[in-house]
Amino acid sequence: MSKNWWKVLTVVLLVYTVVMGLLGQAPRLAILNETIRNLYFHVPMWFGMTIILFASVVYSVRYLRKPSDRLDVLAHQTAQTGVIMAVLGLATGSIWARFTWGTWWTADPRLNGAAVAVLIYGAYLVLRSSITDEQQRARISAVYNIFAFCAAIPLLFILPRLTDSLHPGAGGNPGFSKYDLDNNMRLVFYPAVIGWTLLGVWITNVSARLTFVKHKLYEKQLA
Repeated sequence: MSKNWWKVLTVVLLVYTVVMGLLGQAPRLAILNETIRNLYFHVPMWFGMTIILFASVVYSVRYLRKPSDRLDVLAHQTAQTGVIMAVLGLATGSIWARFTWGTWWTADPRLNGAAVAVLIYGAYLVLRSSITDEQQRARISAVYNIFAFCAAIPLLFILPRLTDSLHPGAGGNPGFSKYDLDNNMRLVFYPAVIGWTLLGVWITNVSARLTFVKHKLYEKQLA
């Protein structure tokens, strides 16, 4: 039980986030109205995605310094989890856009940058599946993973701030900014960030362990 405390914490934080996010007090902001509650889901997923993808890059760098199957698997599984969280982030963002901008998608720098970043990481997953040699796949994937992260960060966090954008935080939509995050929202938002990030770690942990088991079974079959 002592080893699984963080899993219990994950469940508690996410239950708290969902309940308080949907039923708790939320400020009545112009344009956003009740859709502000999506802040507890959309934004934390992007925070979690960034942390998970950074961990994937760390594993890739460590692999290039000292190759091992374990580091390759961890780099792959964390990147895969990051892509899942990115897709969920895009989906929740699209729903939010529908109610605030009147359209599911618009040619906005931040939205387009996020979509391109997801495609870059999607190419990483395709690249891995297209190479049969294990060592070659691991080396090439590690290099590409580092490139993908270095390309995604400017697309997600730098480019939108240098261009006009409807997205909050980029000088466009005045409906919400960091100054509108009141104390009631902070009590839900920060636990949500931790909860969604821990969920990403949990998913990665499970998928990595399953992969390790598959590798061991495969090695036994060859023996």
